[in-house]
Amino acid sequence: MATVSTNDLARARNALLADLASEVRDRRVVDAMSRVPRELFVVEELRRSAYENVPLPIGYGQTISQPLIVGLMTEALQLTGNEKVLEIGTGSGYQAAVLSLLAAHVISVERIQPLADRAAELLRDLGYTNVEIYTGGETMGWPESSPYDAIIVTAAAPEVPRELLDQLGIGGRLVIPVGSRDLQELVRIIKTPEGAVRHNLGPCRFVPLLGKSAWPGQAAV
Repeated sequence: MATVSTNDLARARNALLADLASEVRDRRVVDAMSRVPRELFVVEELRRSAYENVPLPIGYGQTISQPLIVGLMTEALQLTGNEKVLEIGTGSGYQAAVLSLLAAHVISVERIQPLADRAAELLRDLGYTNVEIYTGGETMGWPESSPYDAIIVTAAAPEVPRELLDQLGIGGRLVIPVGSRDLQELVRIIKTPEGAVRHNLGPCRFVPLLGKSAWPGQAAV
């Protein structure tokens, strides 16, 4: 396999960031994405495609999300830098790395042990010290460290899981794809003292969230 040159990656990264800047209004999000080496979060044979605006397989039937979706979901969390964030679905660890530059603390939960181990090792090696990775079990999320200021779910659910709303603090934001297995709507839920306020952010497509309050399958992430 031909080696991807540093210059080729830099050109592709700059082109992608320019495209993202036209869609993602929060410049801090684009800046954070510019500082995370996405090529290190994809499998080696796909490294030349790391800065294409597409999802890429990372093994075990999972993907690293399309960069535009990463940007839009991160922006939708409305982070200021002081938050404790819960991520459901660590995957490659790329989204957690972006979040770590925009929040005080990130807790990420992954149901597939090899992915969790690989992401934890990579994040540690790259110096993202404010990220904790856990392997999920029967309970969705990570209630031990709740309440959270923001929750991001990188897999699609048929409805907004009550367990995650219960782990969200008042004023907190939950961003999640909701819909069928084939097509979803990206949704932001803001938890208020009066209840949950929902904003629809546009169509999207994600791998399914499995387990209780999600799609039938193995234990939830």
